[in-house]
Amino acid sequence: MTTNQTKTKGTSSDSEFLGKAPVGKLMWQLAIPAITAQVINMLYNIVDRVYIGHIAEVGALALTGVGVCSPIIVLVSAFAAFVSMGGAPRASISMGRGDDKGAEQILGSCFVFQICVSVILTIILLLFNRPLLMAFGASDNTIGYAVSYMNIYAIGTIFVQLTLGMNAFVTAQGFAKLSMYTVLIGAICNIVLDPIFIFVLNMGVSGAALATILSQAISCVWVLHILTSGRSELKLKKEYFRFNWRMLAPCLALGLSPFIMQGSESILNICFNSSLQRYGGDVAVGAMTILSTVMSFALMPLQGLAQGAQPITSYNFGAGKADRVKQSFKILVIASFAYSLLLWAFVQFFPQIFVGLFTTSAELIDFTVPALRIYTAALLIMGIQIACQMTFVSIGNAKSSIIVAIMRKFIILIPLIYILPNFFADKTFAVYLAEPIADTCAVIFTVVLFAFEFRKALKKLREESAQTGIASR
Repeated sequence: MTTNQTKTKGTSSDSEFLGKAPVGKLMWQLAIPAITAQVINMLYNIVDRVYIGHIAEVGALALTGVGVCSPIIVLVSAFAAFVSMGGAPRASISMGRGDDKGAEQILGSCFVFQICVSVILTIILLLFNRPLLMAFGASDNTIGYAVSYMNIYAIGTIFVQLTLGMNAFVTAQGFAKLSMYTVLIGAICNIVLDPIFIFVLNMGVSGAALATILSQAISCVWVLHILTSGRSELKLKKEYFRFNWRMLAPCLALGLSPFIMQGSESILNICFNSSLQRYGGDVAVGAMTILSTVMSFALMPLQGLAQGAQPITSYNFGAGKADRVKQSFKILVIASFAYSLLLWAFVQFFPQIFVGLFTTSAELIDFTVPALRIYTAALLIMGIQIACQMTFVSIGNAKSSIIVAIMRKFIILIPLIYILPNFFADKTFAVYLAEPIADTCAVIFTVVLFAFEFRKALKKLREESAQTGIASR
């Protein structure tokens, strides 16, 4: 074994702090920038929608039109997660084993794969965005706004893919602040450019889309600079720009769960919007745009917490340190539950604050406020769900993470969207009610599966560590 291939034990590495620093302190050092990055990232959509919702005379319709673009935007992000959320934990595990060359091969293969995916997505979105948007709930009143937004957004697909995808590899090394700056740069640019393009240049929803992709392009340049500079321990190297299927296949298998988690949101939006259009019309679909945005914003800090824990969990799992892996999960699940409980209470008592951010329409506000209380009724336990699911990914348990992702949305939630309206006089209420019922059932299933699988994984890790002489601290 050469030095270039795998570092020998005891060799110094920039990432070794992941295996040595106190877990609690380390978790917060990584989680706070990750949470900040997630919240800032959500600003891309929120800022667009706040400005669009306040366009004179047509704000409510324009907001609904952009809202039906959400499934496509989420799907683009899901493909980034497909590569990065499988590749980044695998890279962290390789680094924990001292195999930095293997981690860089993973990075190079994921980079090339993401470029190919971006090109294919761009072509599809430019050619077929109108029928897709109609399927996602657009009406004759809103399709014009949706197409105007998506025609421009599609051109920037490659920037979205590479920014989200490659930034995960910065986070995977424990460089949470640099990862946060990637998102912060784009968000600031978006906040500045949005009012200029939308109102000053009178571009409307097209201006919002243009501001978004230009901001993502700037973020993309920044993150690629990091991964090719001395700041990064893992570097993008031309010799690894190829499809190394031996490295790539396990990443895609592990990334399938985050892909299902995010990509299924598109299918859910089709189900929700088509049902709500049938029972409640444009107002119900417009309300769903606000509900889904609030829910996404609520879950972003939870995902930031999980991303802060991921490098610690993955690195120590690769290093054979079972106790640190267990401690990392314990801190993650406690913090996640505390946050979700606090936010649930805030949304339930003050829903009008959230709704008022997106619209001045009295009709839409009156409709959305009670709907938000229903839709987020189970938010208080979602921290447990995300902590368990992300830990499955962090330790490389692709099978369990996929099962959990499929269970909540495909087996429970989608059927409920169509079944519940048959039992309630208020059918729009029944559609919104599907979300908290599915969340509750999914959390129960996930906790049971996780208790079994995590215990088994730690036992196996301790046995392997004892056999190889790796200290498990």
